[in-house]
Parts: sequence; structure tokens; C-alpha cells
Amino acid sequence: MILRQILRLSSLFRSAVSVHVRRNIGLSAIVFNKTKELDPIQKLFLDKIREYNTKSKQAGGPVDAGPEFQKDINESLARLQRAYGEGDLTKFPEFKFEEPKFEETPK
Repeated sequence: MILRQILRLSSLFRSAVSVHVRRNIGLSAIVFNKTKELDPIQKLFLDKIREYNTKSKQAGGPVDAGPEFQKDINESLARLQRAYGEGDLTKFPEFKFEEPKFEETPK
């Protein structure tokens, strides 16, 4: 009887310890991945994104866009203005919500 209880408790203890160890190994793997350097493909990808970001800030818009790109943008904006009315389609619309006025009715 005592031996069964000891074995049952030891199996519970083992399962609890194994769950704890698995969780710690999973977390430590994430920490170790962040501390070591990126692999060459990831590094190249991030470098290209950063390079494009600096070029787009210098150009003030899309990088390496020719006159045909600007022509397509203007045609699309004109088509949208004809379809949806006037206004500046390059800006996000401003919404104004007013509080509803409720009238109290006497009981």
C-alpha cells in the first residue's frame, strides 16, 4: 500500500518535472535564438528592407517609379473620384460622430 502511494507520487512528480523542463527548454531556445546573430538570408532580407526604407524617404514616395506609374495613379484617382464623388482620395476620411439626443418621456 505505501509502496503504491510512493510510486504514484513519484509518477506525478516526474510528469510535473517533465512539463516544467519542457517549458524551460522552449523558452531558453527562444532566448538563445535572439542572442545569436541572424542567418545570412534573414540578414540580407532585413538589409534590403532598411535600404528601401531610406530610399523611399529620400524620394518622398515609391522607389524607382517612372512616369508611367504616376500616370496610372492619376488615372486611378480620377476614376475613383468619378465613381465616388469629389474629395481628396489620398487622405484618410475624417469621421465626426455626434452624441444622439435622447428625450425623456414621462411615465
